[in-house]
Amino acid sequence: MAANGKPFFNLMATNGQVIGSSQMYANEINMNNGIASVMNNAANAQIVDLSEE
Repeated sequence: MAANGKPFFNLMATNGQVIGSSQMYANEINMNNGIASVMNNAANAQIVDLSEE
């Protein structure tokens, strides 16, 4: 929960580091739908390594 009381989620790497944060959602149902969307679409996401730039 954010300081303003709105739910959000963080994307975490396998080492526990936060690598992304979601938008703030109006409620937990919408947040859970956002999490499900990331889980369903992440396998097909393009990976872009910007660490060399």
